[in-house]
Amino acid sequence: MRTITIPGTNLRCSKFIFGTANLFNGRAQRQRIALLEAAADHGFTHFDTAPYYGFGMSERDLSGVLKRHPELTVTTKVGIYSPGGEEQPAAAVFLRKAAGQLIPSISRPTIDFHLGRARTALEDSLRRLGRERVDLYMLHEPQIDLVETDEWLSWLEACRREGKIGAFGIASLTSGLPPFLQQAPGLTGVVQTFDSLDGKEADILRHGGRPLQITYGYVSAAFSRAKRMTVEDVLRAAVQRNSEGAIIVSTSRRERLAQYARLLETAP
Repeated sequence: MRTITIPGTNLRCSKFIFGTANLFNGRAQRQRIALLEAAADHGFTHFDTAPYYGFGMSERDLSGVLKRHPELTVTTKVGIYSPGGEEQPAAAVFLRKAAGQLIPSISRPTIDFHLGRARTALEDSLRRLGRERVDLYMLHEPQIDLVETDEWLSWLEACRREGKIGAFGIASLTSGLPPFLQQAPGLTGVVQTFDSLDGKEADILRHGGRPLQITYGYVSAAFSRAKRMTVEDVLRAAVQRNSEGAIIVSTSRRERLAQYARLLETAP
C-alpha cells in the first residue's frame, strides 16, 4: 500500500489508516483480531483507536497485533471514556450497548478533560496497547471551554520529551476546530477531522493555509446523501481531494482490504 508522511510530522504511514471505531460491533474477538491481522497483511501500517471504542476492547484487540508487527504505528485518544470503564468483560460491553438502545444514558460516554484523568488515561492506553509509546495522541472531540489549553500543551510536550507519545493534536468535527485553531494553535499540530466530497468540510483548514492531515467520513457521507457511487469511486475521489495526508477507512469485510490496496495503485 502507498505510504505518505503526515504533513507537519515525521510519521510515515499507509495512505489509508485502518479505523477501529466500529470494530467491536457484532463480532467475536477472534474475528476482530483476524480482521486486524489481515489489514496489516494488506499493507495498512497505521491503526486508529481510542479508549471509548469498544469500551477499551479495541485497544486490547490491537495489542497482540502490534506485538507481532512492531513496525506498525497507532493513534489513540484522550478525553472521552467508556461508561463503566475500559476494563469490562466483553459480555458486559455487549449488555451495556444493547441496553443503551433503550436507555441511552447506560452507554453514554464520559467526557473529562482534566489533566489528572488524562495522565491516568495515557498510562492505561499504553498498557492496553502493550506499547511504551503512542505514535499519535489526540484530544478526542474537545471543547475549548473544557480544556486548560496551556497546561495541556505543557503536559503533552513533556510526554513527547519522555518518549511516551510522538506527535499530538486534535480529533474533532470541523465545527469544533475554530476555537482551537485561533486560541490554542499549539494543540493543533495534527488535525484529524471529518470531510466529505460534496460538503468539503475540511476546507476550513485549507482556508487557514493548512494541509489536510488526516480525514475520514467520505464513504458514509456519500451513502447517507444517496450518491450513486461505489466505495471504490468514493475513495478514489477522496484520495484526490486529500492528496497529501492520510484517510481513515474501515470495513468488516476482509475482501475489501485487498481492494483498498489495489485502489491506491491506480489512484492519481
